[in-house]
Parts: sequence; structure tokens; C-alpha cells
Amino acid sequence: MKKLLIIAGIVVIIFAGIIFLTNQANDEKLADNPYDTEDLEQATIDQLDDENYQNIVLPADLEKQIASGEPTTVYFYSPTCSYCQQTTPVLMPVAEDMSIDVLQYNLLEYDQGWQQYLIEATPTLIHFEEGKEVSRWVGAQPKENIEQFFTDVVKK
Repeated sequence: MKKLLIIAGIVVIIFAGIIFLTNQANDEKLADNPYDTEDLEQATIDQLDDENYQNIVLPADLEKQIASGEPTTVYFYSPTCSYCQQTTPVLMPVAEDMSIDVLQYNLLEYDQGWQQYLIEATPTLIHFEEGKEVSRWVGAQPKENIEQFFTDVVKK
């Protein structure tokens, strides 16, 4: 019985250590996060230091940007979406190579975007001009389609 209590105690200490270290790592990542809160989903926290998720836009800032009438390209994604996880590492380097600013809107954190922008699935890329939607694509896309969208719609 004594051995069982010792083993149980060790297991509890190990789990407490894991929880402590995970919280420490999350606190470090949250220090300079681009979101307007520190109450983020773990999937979002895990992406904070990913170079492909560094152009996050907040809902109010996106509304202002679109209302300004300036051409605006927005990538609506969710950190838990497997298609987004496939698309983002292709999309963002293509956008950078073509000198296109793509704002990233996290629908997991800001779920009002689903209704506000009539998003039916992720990933969705929308280009706005003069405050109106000009074009969109939905779902995972190969590099060629992304380049074509940027050439035909964004850089026209």
C-alpha cells in the first residue's frame, strides 16, 4: 500500500510539473500576442510564433480597413481547420513573393466573422475594393490557383 501511495504521489508531481511548464510556455507566447486578449484557445496560442500567422487583423481594424475603400485581401481561417493548416504555408509565402498584403482573420477567436462576412467554410480568401467584396475562393487551394487569384483579382 505504501508503494502505491508513493507511485501515486510521483504521478501527481509529474502531472503538476507538466501543467506548470505548459502554463509557463503559454505565458511567454502570450506576452506580445497580436490579439486584443490573452484568453485565447490553445490552437491559437500554438500558432503565435508560427511565421505564417503574423499578419493577424482584429475585427474592428478589419471593418475600418474595408470601410476605407482601400483594396483589402483577407484570409479567414481557423487554427483547428486541417485545410487551413495545408493552405496557409502555401498562401502566405506566395503573397509575400508577389508583394501582396494578406490580412489574417482568426474565426476561432472572432466567430462573429462567420456571419458578418458570410463565411461558409475555411479557409476563405476574400478581396475587397471600395468597401465591397470583389471576389473570393473557398477551401484548400494549390499554389497555382492562389497565384492566379492574386494575378487576376488582386493585382489587376
